[in-house]
Amino acid sequence: MQVEVAAFVLSEKGQAALAELIAQPAALSQSRHLATLTRLRRRFSPEQAAGLLEAATARLKAVQQGKFSRASAMFFTRTGLEQSSGEHIATHRAARFARNLPPGSRIADLGCGIGGDSLALAEYFPVTGVDLDPARLLFATANLEAYHRSNNFSALEADINHFDPAFYQGLFFDPARRTEEGRRLFSVEDYTPPLSIIKDWLPGVPDIAVKIAPGVKYDELAGYGCEVEIISVRGDVKEAVLWFGRLRSLDTTGRPVSRRATLLPGEFTLTNIVEKPPVAVEMPGQFLYEPDGAVIRAGLVEELALQIKAVKLDEDIAFLTSDNLVSTPFARSVKVLESLPFNLKKLNQRLNELGIGRVVVKKRGSPLDPQELERALKLKGPREVEKIIVLTQVRGTHTALICEAANSGATSSGATSSEVTNHEQD
Repeated sequence: MQVEVAAFVLSEKGQAALAELIAQPAALSQSRHLATLTRLRRRFSPEQAAGLLEAATARLKAVQQGKFSRASAMFFTRTGLEQSSGEHIATHRAARFARNLPPGSRIADLGCGIGGDSLALAEYFPVTGVDLDPARLLFATANLEAYHRSNNFSALEADINHFDPAFYQGLFFDPARRTEEGRRLFSVEDYTPPLSIIKDWLPGVPDIAVKIAPGVKYDELAGYGCEVEIISVRGDVKEAVLWFGRLRSLDTTGRPVSRRATLLPGEFTLTNIVEKPPVAVEMPGQFLYEPDGAVIRAGLVEELALQIKAVKLDEDIAFLTSDNLVSTPFARSVKVLESLPFNLKKLNQRLNELGIGRVVVKKRGSPLDPQELERALKLKGPREVEKIIVLTQVRGTHTALICEAANSGATSSGATSSEVTNHEQD
């Protein structure tokens, strides 16, 4: 969005038009965009009309997503909303800054976008939002006003590649992880700017946090000496953060933490154990645990096993099992009824012997396509009798586990008939 258009959207006339659009959500549906745009162009320039439609559509989406508690008073571009972290994550990160840096520390939010992280940081510190896009800076300033924190915020239009951090005591760095065409970037050195730019900043400002994609290859982080935190929100892995300097946490023995999985909301967190005992690999017990994606991505499955006194089904598969049902926020649990080496004919026969009429299929470490299994199963039982089929490896053997929801209620069995859910994780 051009800065002139952003300024118009923020004007009294623009905000009145924006309010009119928001009051007519049907006009913001994708199928009505052309008609709405045509109507807006009768009153405003083509650029202003497009800007109003984008801002209204993005605000409506933000309200629906629940990303921000005051979304109805905020201003977004489409990409600005997509790239923002959301209030839960930003608040979580800002709290760590507040715990570890002195009050009054000056913080630079590098690549601040529409101000999602500045909102949270400005509750504790004076914050400078740095971005090369002046339109986003205008929206960021307006969004800080919506949270009554604009007195703690200043906007700086600058190229981060040439940014001098000497004036600041802490940095939050959010590099671009997509190309201008929207293609996702996977290597941290392909980010804009690349992660390696922090090597120039660390000697002068050691207290840095960096937002990166959760699918990062850990070998790319070798030599950085940081804590990697993987964050999920309501079971959905969202992003990763690298913590440096005083922002990096210590474990109970005083050693720096290397990996952390955090589940929001609730601030449930699990960290690596430097010297941990081995976790046994055994046959399925009465309960199967599927760790949260953040636990898996952070490489903390064995730490979780030790915490809940469980074992692994296979050396390379992120499932845990136990004869005890343990309530934990870090995993969903199901009760294991039977375990069968996978054979389609025998599985189908056994499901019919049990009178099962529909199944939810999950897999991890299985070569099978759940959709193909759905078509191949010929279930004859009543539709209301439903079980969960987990396709996985047990001690290297391709296995089908027949399961049902555990007493914890963490695993839903309310799927449609023969629904197949592929939960394969990377």
